[in-house]
Amino acid sequence: MLKQSQRLKLLQKISPQQIQFIKLLQIPTSTMEQRIKEEIEKNPALEDDNMGYQDDEDEYSDLDRKDDGKEEKEASNQEAAIDDYLVNDGYDYRTSLPSNQRDEEDEFEAPIIQMKSLYDQLVDQLSMMSFSEKEQSICEHIIGSIDEDGYLRRPVKAMVHDMAFRHNLSVKVEEVEAMLKHVQRFDPPGIGARDLRECLLLQLDRKKPTPEVQYAKLIMEKYFDEFTKKHFSKLRSRLGISEDTLKDVYEQIIKLNPKPGESQSIIKHEYIIPDFILSVSNGKIKIRLNSRNAPDLKVSRNYANMYTEYKKLHKDNGKKNVKIKETFDFVKQRIEAAQWFIDAIRQRQFTLLNTMEAISEKQEAFFISGGDEKKLRPMILKDIAEEIGMDISTVSRVANSKYVQTDFGIYPLKFFFTEGIETEDGMVSNREVKKSLEEIINAESKRKPLSDDKIAAMLKDKGYNIARRTVAKYREQLGIPVARLRKEV
Repeated sequence: MLKQSQRLKLLQKISPQQIQFIKLLQIPTSTMEQRIKEEIEKNPALEDDNMGYQDDEDEYSDLDRKDDGKEEKEASNQEAAIDDYLVNDGYDYRTSLPSNQRDEEDEFEAPIIQMKSLYDQLVDQLSMMSFSEKEQSICEHIIGSIDEDGYLRRPVKAMVHDMAFRHNLSVKVEEVEAMLKHVQRFDPPGIGARDLRECLLLQLDRKKPTPEVQYAKLIMEKYFDEFTKKHFSKLRSRLGISEDTLKDVYEQIIKLNPKPGESQSIIKHEYIIPDFILSVSNGKIKIRLNSRNAPDLKVSRNYANMYTEYKKLHKDNGKKNVKIKETFDFVKQRIEAAQWFIDAIRQRQFTLLNTMEAISEKQEAFFISGGDEKKLRPMILKDIAEEIGMDISTVSRVANSKYVQTDFGIYPLKFFFTEGIETEDGMVSNREVKKSLEEIINAESKRKPLSDDKIAAMLKDKGYNIARRTVAKYREQLGIPVARLRKEV
């Protein structure tokens, strides 16, 4: 017996425009030009003014597109939006910044070499998280136990004993398991897995939940043995799917990376193109985007003219002439796509500047001082997100792989996100403590180097009340060896 019932669901959907904005936001300046070229090649209604005028008339000579079935009212609203767009913005609707924002110096590529191991990359991502000192220590031990191919083959119980005996840190298995889940959310996808099955599942969890991906996850969870032995007939029978569907599911799985850390362990050398240019004049900070973030994009004049022409023809003969309707729909869709892309570029510029301005306000003392790390303030992603009224994930995308050029060097944005240390005068950045630690070690007698206990005592005299274990952690992060290895004749 069939029954009918009503259920109220609250669903959060992301529009195509929002997805496009999110993807553009995380792209660094170094790859932005290529992304724009790809969009221009894909959409002839979009033009880069620097590439010259394009003649697109032949694009419409033989169009064969199907009606998408939208209601006339919705189509009418879309046409009104395009009309308003073309009238208000004209053919010169651009993404470029004002002329005073552009500078020939923006074309400069700073010859800075990146040399990041897998361990360094994971530690960098950890530094942007807001964990307690104990949680931070657990995560660092987990990261240090990850193999070069990205797997965690050290048993959790063994790591618990390691932390107890080597670091005098008492933790439970449940605590390590909980922090491992955080590390497994780091990039590259699949990192920190205990075995191949878990590695592939972690990667599938990052994918859009299509039917093929859902079947792939089910195979990993329940039928991994059959998959590894390639018992495809059994898989089809147990999943109740066709051979073609199984092929699509199999394709999803074999595209995954069985060794996520392997490619990341290779030292990469590349030039850095700064996303922001920051200067200080008369005690005031000025920020502008690199001009490569501001292309001269606009809607094609040919497409705009053709839209106007075919709109009239469609109005007069569209219902009788299918060819005219198809052409009009295609032109309209291309202009809409160009409009969305240009708006996404504009929104990207706005978000980048807002984020960098908020960072510069928080770290004003650092920039005014000319790069004195002791002037850095404690700051986490949440601080900036609240300041600009955006989600933490948005700020994270801006901070990732973005750089700012100053008069005293080029810095990754994630450099400015630091954890805080409690002192008698309030919270200070851990970078300030690291700087003081480095100064103490540089000034020590190399015939009798200072132990971590003595360094902790000296830092306490300076107002930094931190444990010996924290001194050892910061010393290791700075690449400074233990006292006996620093001794000189």
